[in-house]
Amino acid sequence: MKGLDILTDGYLEKVNNGATTLSLLGRGNGIELMKQTVLSDSIFILFPSQDEDSQEFFYILSGEIEADIDGEVKRLGPDTFLSAKNLEGTVQFKTLTDLTFLSVSTVPVFHYLSSIVSKLKSIGEAVEKKDRYTFNHSSRVANYAVKTASKMKLRKEQMENLLLASILHDIGKINIPEEVLKKPSKLTNEEFELVKKHPGDGAAMIRDTPYADIADIVEQHHERVNGRGYPFGLKGDEILVEAKIIGVCDTFDAMTEDRAYRTAFSPEYAMAEINNLVGVQYDETVVKAFEQVLKEEGKLSS
Repeated sequence: MKGLDILTDGYLEKVNNGATTLSLLGRGNGIELMKQTVLSDSIFILFPSQDEDSQEFFYILSGEIEADIDGEVKRLGPDTFLSAKNLEGTVQFKTLTDLTFLSVSTVPVFHYLSSIVSKLKSIGEAVEKKDRYTFNHSSRVANYAVKTASKMKLRKEQMENLLLASILHDIGKINIPEEVLKKPSKLTNEEFELVKKHPGDGAAMIRDTPYADIADIVEQHHERVNGRGYPFGLKGDEILVEAKIIGVCDTFDAMTEDRAYRTAFSPEYAMAEINNLVGVQYDETVVKAFEQVLKEEGKLSS
């Protein structure tokens, strides 16, 4: 019948990145209807919109999620309806089981997400073949980074870029030989020079993609405020704040996880080391915000 569409295949377009499947069910007049499935023990984030007229609706079909809202942990399940308009801050959700929900957005987002998710999948798979630790490390860094940025009240666009850059910050390691990545002893000068190329290599890979605007963040994540970082030796405000955030979160996660050359340090020890280097390697504002995140998560005592 004219004016009536029936989707026998269930969706117009579908994207899958392993943890998330996003299906576009319909679009028109600036509105998109989507069905999303997220695997258990995953994190997804709801960002404030810079468009005060935008609104998003979410209806949980199956599964359970947990969210920290204004300091109160809420568990949400099937038939729960959420509406987001003029959010004051980010809301982070963790899936407790596999989750399926419908969402309606008054601002078209599917194609933007589609290009990102597809590229993340191909790059992430390539990195995992080189170093089995990279994906988990990058996911943890992304989690820390977004929470830290939220404390610092970064703009929505900055936080979106930071999330992607955090996930992709180590993709340049695809060019480092496996024996160097997993070497249990101190690297030679030549081997360290290879490692130092990974921010630039990762940035070069990203500059040829739809999200080239995050390449500088990736390229700068090993720069340090005293100018002793790499690859450019940038100082202070020459370094993007997003890169400064990743630098702190990256260091903490690397120190508190086992590596081929040592066992993990305690969170307290790692945080003390980072605090000792405030103003030398790390930005004070970033470190304070990050430390507050760790305290709220119970990883550090208050």
